[in-house]
Amino acid sequence: MPPASSGAPATPAVALTPSSPAADTRLTPGGPGYRRMSFALFLAGVATFALLYSTQALLPLVSADFGVSASTASWTVSAATGALALFVLPLSALSERFGRRAVMTAALTVAVAVGLLVPFAPSVEVLIALRAVQGAALAGLPASAMAFLAEEVRPKALVAAIGMFVAGNSIGGMSGRIVTGWVAQAWGWRVAVGVVGVVAVLCALAFRALLPAPRHFTPGTLSPRSLARTVRTHLSNPLLCRLYAIGALFMTVFGAVYTVIGYRLTEAPFSLPQGVIGSIFLVYLVGTVSSAAAGRLVARLGRRGALYLAVSTTAGGLLLSLADSLVMVLLGLVLITAGFFAGHAVASSSVSRTATEGRAQASALYQSAYYLGSSAGGTLGAVAFHAGGWAGTVGLGVLAVLGVVSITVWGSHAARTQERRAVVAAAAH
Repeated sequence: MPPASSGAPATPAVALTPSSPAADTRLTPGGPGYRRMSFALFLAGVATFALLYSTQALLPLVSADFGVSASTASWTVSAATGALALFVLPLSALSERFGRRAVMTAALTVAVAVGLLVPFAPSVEVLIALRAVQGAALAGLPASAMAFLAEEVRPKALVAAIGMFVAGNSIGGMSGRIVTGWVAQAWGWRVAVGVVGVVAVLCALAFRALLPAPRHFTPGTLSPRSLARTVRTHLSNPLLCRLYAIGALFMTVFGAVYTVIGYRLTEAPFSLPQGVIGSIFLVYLVGTVSSAAAGRLVARLGRRGALYLAVSTTAGGLLLSLADSLVMVLLGLVLITAGFFAGHAVASSSVSRTATEGRAQASALYQSAYYLGSSAGGTLGAVAFHAGGWAGTVGLGVLAVLGVVSITVWGSHAARTQERRAVVAAAAH
């Protein structure tokens, strides 16, 4: 990936090249502004996941309050993730014109405002509609954040920086579910989602105060023709398409498991109260560690090796979760969470590294596939649970995991074939 311009004019006496240390003013660990940037985007990740999945741990209560089935209640999650998937590309285009920081700020502002209205939804239909609007607003965060990092952080530190943003996602998902679980047990699901909205407001204010002004952003145009051309270019790149599919399949597993797990744990033989079910999401801390460690995994195993490890860990967790033992279910959730977040961090950073132009659109397409996977996983996971119990949900997850393995093996084969052709072509000349 070619370094971004430093924004400073070269002096006539010394022509600075992009590769020279003096010309590269992008952020690096330990350097000024890096910690502020990392913490700001960490908080954005916290707010995004806390809001996006605020009803997921509360689905049994939502079902009981409105008198609807698990599959209907699951739409309070799927509508948000589906809307995010649909709007992430157009909002990423706005970030190319108006700036990453401006779009991220506007997205959080709208999302937290809607979040304060969600507790007052008079019906499940209104609740689903509000959640869809919230998801559409949050679409301005993920792709813009990754494009911001790709422009403002040096390439060697990119995986670690994106890992911190993903770690914020895991903290947001964990804390939101734990808080809502215990608050809902005492005061109901409406107060619980209201608390999440207030926490998200505080995160949004801190994010805007801490995020440094961009130094390497160059405004683009809003030409639909140019956007369509960029999207076609990305979709014609086999590696990017494989990464998009991997992100979608990983998120299908994760969406299915965490949408349905609350229903499973309220039933026999577990019969757990809502507060305890919310505390189950402490396993998200494992995701925080595994996503932040993705850079080290890639350095040691390579990107494909890291993906194979993530897939194996996720599959092992799915199988362990079939046991009628709370300890085994918890261990299974730990492995599923660790594998998912590691795989997501590796795949998403690979997208940013692969795309040399139109990075926001490349990241937006990844996020679109990723959240479509979440939406599909949540809905299909609930349908599978209704049809075949927890084993049905696990079966859906195993199919998605096998899809990741097939794509990764295919990618390895394609890379070796391309290398052999390059050698033959070089020998012929």
